[in-house]
Formats: sequence, C-alpha cells, structure tokens
Amino acid sequence: MCLFEMGFEEKAIKLQVNEEEACETKKICLHAFTDLTYVAPIVFLYLLKECYVHGNLKATKKFRALQQQVHQVLCNSPQPGPATFVAYCLYILPIFGSYCEGFSHLIISAFHRFLKTAATTGDSLEAKIIAVQLFLDIVEGSIDHDERIAVKILEVFDIKLTDIEKVASQSKAKNDRRFHSVKAFLEQYIFGFIESESYMTAVSLLEHFSIRQSGESFLVKMIEKKQFRAAEKWATFMGKPMLSMLVQEYVDRNKLKSAYLIVKKNNLQQEFPDVHHKYKESALKKLAEKACWDVAEAKANGDRQLVEFLVYLAMEAGYLEKVDELCNRYSLEGFPKAQEHEAIFLQHCFLNLNELGVEDIIWVDELNGLGKATCHIEGSKVVGLDCEWKPNYVKGSKPNKVSIMQIASDKKPVLNKASHGYSNTTEFAFKHPAHIVGYNFQCDVKQLAQSYGDLECFKCYNMLLDIQNMFKDPRGGLSGLAEKILGAGLNKTRRNSNWEQRPLSQNQLEYAALDAAVLIQIFCRVCDHSHTADAFDEHNKIEWKSYIASHMDNPKKSRKESRLRKEPEAEVKDYEA
Repeated sequence: MCLFEMGFEEKAIKLQVNEEEACETKKICLHAFTDLTYVAPIVFLYLLKECYVHGNLKATKKFRALQQQVHQVLCNSPQPGPATFVAYCLYILPIFGSYCEGFSHLIISAFHRFLKTAATTGDSLEAKIIAVQLFLDIVEGSIDHDERIAVKILEVFDIKLTDIEKVASQSKAKNDRRFHSVKAFLEQYIFGFIESESYMTAVSLLEHFSIRQSGESFLVKMIEKKQFRAAEKWATFMGKPMLSMLVQEYVDRNKLKSAYLIVKKNNLQQEFPDVHHKYKESALKKLAEKACWDVAEAKANGDRQLVEFLVYLAMEAGYLEKVDELCNRYSLEGFPKAQEHEAIFLQHCFLNLNELGVEDIIWVDELNGLGKATCHIEGSKVVGLDCEWKPNYVKGSKPNKVSIMQIASDKKPVLNKASHGYSNTTEFAFKHPAHIVGYNFQCDVKQLAQSYGDLECFKCYNMLLDIQNMFKDPRGGLSGLAEKILGAGLNKTRRNSNWEQRPLSQNQLEYAALDAAVLIQIFCRVCDHSHTADAFDEHNKIEWKSYIASHMDNPKKSRKESRLRKEPEAEVKDYEA
C-alpha cells in the first residue's frame, strides 16, 4: 500500500551537494506521520525504514535527520504513551533484520533526548514492565537484540535489580521456573560476556546492577587484552583502591599518559606524586625522537627539571648546539660545551660527508653564486634533490615556505636559498636531462609548488626516481634506508630546526648537504649492485628503471606526457653506457 493511498503525502528535504564538480540533488525523506495518536508501532517502523531507504544522503546524515524526526513525533501523542510506544517498537524491531540494530540505536537515542526535555512521560511504570520483560527475553535468547542494545534498554528505562525481581516473581506465580535467583541469573549472563571477552558490556552490566564480585584479576585481564576503556570504567566504579591498582599497572607497562590522566581526574596526586613528572619526561622524549625540539621546549614550560632532562636528551642525540642553546637560555651550568665530543659521536654513529667523499659545500645565497653552482650540476647524469623548511606547529595554519633546496651531483652538493630570485639553479636541476633522485619526493614537490607555485619547473618534470618506492619497508625513512644500503644511518636531530635563520649553522649546512648527497650514494649502489644479498627486499636484481616517473600539471598534454614516460628508457641506456 503506497503512502498516497493511506492518505499521507510524501515529503522530502532537497539539498544541493557539490560532488566531483557536479551539482547533484540529494534528499532526506520525511516521515509521513506527525501525529501518532492512531498509529501502531509496526506501521511507524515500516515507514521509518522507507524514509531511510529512499533518502540518498550518506548514512550518518540520514541517521541524524531521522533521529530528529523521531524525537519530534514522540511529543505528538503516541499511544498509550511515548515510553510504552518506544518499548513496543524495540520489541518489534528484530523482525526488520539488518535494520534492527541501527534503528534500535536511533529510537533509543531519540527517546533519551525526549526524556531530557519532558517533565514526565506519564506511562513510565507500564513502559518499565515491558522493557524488563524485553530485557529478560533478550537474555534468554527469545528476542534477538545486540548486547549493546540490551545495556541501553536498562539505562534509558532506568531498570534496577528490584524491577527485574518484581517481574520475575510474577513469572514464578505463573509457574514459570526460569528464575531461581535473579541476581545469580544475571551474574551468569554477565559471566558469559567476560568469557567471550566482551568486557565493556560486562562492565556496564556489573556497574548498572552494582555487582562488585570481580576483583584485581579481572582488571589485569582487561589490561592484558588492551581493553583499557573497560578497565578504567570498572576501576572507577570499584573506587580508589582499584583505581590505584590501575595506575600502578599503567606505570609498570609504561602507559604514563593514561596513568597521569587517571591520577589527575581522580585526585590521586598524593598517592602517585611522580607520575606527572614521568609522563612529562616521556612526552619530551617522544618529541625529541621526532626531532621536534622547539615543541619539546614549549612543553617543558620553563620547568627547570624538565629543561635539564631535555638537555640530556639533546646530548644523547649528539645535538650539542641545542645543549648550548638551552644552557644559555635557561642559565644551566654543569653541562659540557664539547663540540669535539659531538664530532666523535657523529663519526662513530652516523654517516658524515667525509665518508661520502664530499670535501666542500656550495652555498648559494646571492646571484653571483648561481653560475658556479650550475657548472657543478651541468653534465651530471644524476642529481639528488631534497629541500628543507621551518616547521609550523600551529594547528590549521599554512606550512612555511621552503627555505633551502639541496641539489647534489656526483661532484659536490649545492645548497640553494629557495626564493624567486634564486630559482635558476632549481629550474636547471628540474629541466636538464639527468635523473633526479629523491626520497618521498611527492611531499617535497607539493611543498615547493605551494611555496613558489608560479615557477613552471614544479609543474612539469621527468626522469624522477623516488627511491622510497623501490623498497617495501619504509620504516626509518631515509636514515633507515641509508643504514640498510650503506651500513650507517643519518643523524636527523636537526631536521625540524629553524631553516629560516641566517646564517645557517655549520651543522645545519652539513645536515642539508648530507641529505642530498646520500641519495646519490644509494642510487649508485643500487645501479652497481655492490650490495650484500640481504640488503634489499629481494635477492634478485632491482629493476630501478621501472620506478622512473614523469609529471605534468596540464591534462591537455597527456600525449606528450605519455611520450615523456617512454623517454627515460633511452636516457637509462645512456646512463648505463
């Protein structure tokens, strides 16, 4: 029977949604009933399903729109009352199959919103009896509802253990022997969830019925299974002793942030005075490992103990110029000013320019240096290319412009000050017929295009080899790859330093030059196959030629791009010759 034959007019909200540059009309169907005085729950649910099926917005938007409609119609005299109407709907919903769980969540959430604004439903007692019977039928398996729906029914209808005992006693009066003890019956039901590792459901039921029989072993089991939300909910319900056990478990497992948040939320600072400091140190260490030294310093917030810890982290990383910087800024004494120690540290732990045979770096920050830089690139069959920019830690803000670009030939690296005035070297590197070798180069090209989008060289390039794509395991980045191929990694402590400062420090210059020079070394090692058998992902020869790529922004030149993609084969033969 269609809606028009039933005397109702189908309505819809039409929305204009831009999708892939095409304007498409989408709609949310409105429920036909605004007055539920003479509408049975089964009819209401059927029409609700039709509204959902015929709406063509995404599922989340349809859910929210229908939730709002259900909330509104619950105010329009559903019989015998809104709470009872909802209880009957929940009883009927399993016959709707795959729609059951979603619509159950929808109706319960709408009813929960309704209860927040309604003074009283007027039918709460009758609805509670129906809801209790529904819960018992779910527990026994005669009604098929998801376990989460069962918990929500208990919560939204405020069903207590005494309510279940009352309904159960009436069942006993009718010679129904299902219940020997309601509490034991429920505990057995909850134990089934624990056995199946549905810990959040089990904890929610234990908390709802105030059952406190499980102890520390239950808490440890949840932590071991990484059910941390359930463990925290259970510990909060059990009280301070269990919360203290949870904090200690987190500390022992080095989950210091979780431990700190529980201590802060539950006023356990007196019991765990060191947790806050340990958490802060752990956070600083993670930032230092990512080379986010400025953020780490800001997180220390001038705390002398934390700043000293940050100094020790910088010393461990071999970043002694950061040690000097922090010591000077915060007037710290007792730390060595040992650049010699840093040189020894780097020599033994990481690659350096001397090991790669690089004797000199050309720094281009004036127009007179362009010619000298270009002559070192000209004639090279392969160049390594990388760029650096000052990190921006303000969420939602635009990234800073590229500050320098490193171009390394097989002769020596060139560091080019990135700006429109010094773009000649960059354009030459992109357009001359050499292989351009980069690492995760799409990120660099995107950053360059955003910084200097009017330079044509960033919109069209060919003969590009991104060596990241040649290896299956990206862990460790370029440093990890260098260690894998060349036997030693790169010191990345300065990658997030201030690249806009002038002059750049000698350490920054060497860091930048090394990032580009090591690309040449890795490329040559791959081409020469002078590697050990386990250095690569496969024992066989790597067909690096198949990873060469070209790019054009103009879609009209797709045929030319196709031709350019074939050109690398000829260039490859020339290189191998």
